[in-house]
Amino acid sequence: MKVRMRSQVAVEEVMARKGKLADDTEHKNIWIKRDMNLEEREKESVKKYEAKEKNEKRTEIEKKNFYWKVLDMRLKKWYLRKKEEVVEEARN
Repeated sequence: MKVRMRSQVAVEEVMARKGKLADDTEHKNIWIKRDMNLEEREKESVKKYEAKEKNEKRTEIEKKNFYWKVLDMRLKKWYLRKKEEVVEEARN
């Protein structure tokens, strides 16, 4: 479904709060994504491929701590646990 907003402010507010849907079990299967043109979709596809390659090259320790994903057209390291826990485990 495509939804058109009347203002950019409304779009930004929805996009900023879209992560809260994941916490709501009733709406867990709903995703919100901004509309992209062909060039943007191709760039995102390249970034997703890069993330997949980097994820395949992770060590076993890295697999427990993080994975790579594309967020806002950028490749991001997504931590599975809080950084403090990782640091504490490394000290022990």
